[in-house]
Amino acid sequence: MDAESLQLLEEGLRKTMASASGQQLDAALAELGWLEMLDEMPYAAVPLVFRLLGETGAHAPVLNDVLLRAAGREGGGVVPMRYTGDSWVIWARTGEPSSVLGEDLPIHPVPEGDSVPIGAGRYALGWWLVGAGRAMLALARRHALDRTQFGRPVASFQAIRHRLAETLVAVEGAEATLAAAAAAPDDLSYLLAKAAAGQAALTAARHCQQVLGGIGFTAEHELHRHVKRTLVLDGLLGSSRELTREAGAMLRTNGFAPRVAQL
Repeated sequence: MDAESLQLLEEGLRKTMASASGQQLDAALAELGWLEMLDEMPYAAVPLVFRLLGETGAHAPVLNDVLLRAAGREGGGVVPMRYTGDSWVIWARTGEPSSVLGEDLPIHPVPEGDSVPIGAGRYALGWWLVGAGRAMLALARRHALDRTQFGRPVASFQAIRHRLAETLVAVEGAEATLAAAAAAPDDLSYLLAKAAAGQAALTAARHCQQVLGGIGFTAEHELHRHVKRTLVLDGLLGSSRELTREAGAMLRTNGFAPRVAQL
């Protein structure tokens, strides 16, 4: 797919996600040929769809499809996913929300999981977290430009600029890690990419909350929804803290650090 076609697809997906979420979005993506895109151009479809899910705040159970396809199974079903703390959940396609995680998300606990390859799922979640990080950064930047104190925009204060800059560096660093994982896909690359994306999104949540101040805690503002979504997504298939420890254990066992990117 050329750049122009990809841009048109992105615009169409963004409009769809702005008007639908959950079960409705799942059906809309199926009509748009999501499973075909996942089969034919996964390293274009996954970053595009999951980044837009993060940026728009919409949700759909399409992570199931990524995991099922990686296991050589048919899409459209569900598969148990490991969650932080040695627990397991399923992201249901019924649209029934659960009070366990996220309140608006149909994520339900299950006793145990299934042994499917999870690298591709971590890659997809990484892009979702990056999209959420960019959404939070956009909200904080807009607030910093619009809000005035002492007769000038708060964006002119150095402390605000530092928080926004650190957020941007973290998010773009995570994107670079995800790009490196796509160029040389293996379990370690996917693990590091998910860990970097989770840490970047958590950094964005912390800094952007500080920039927005009290309004960021209110139900009327969008930020708290992205923060809660980030906390849920970071825990799926291993949190950033767990994955960092797992990577360290792998490196100690192997006795060397492999090259994961050509710099």
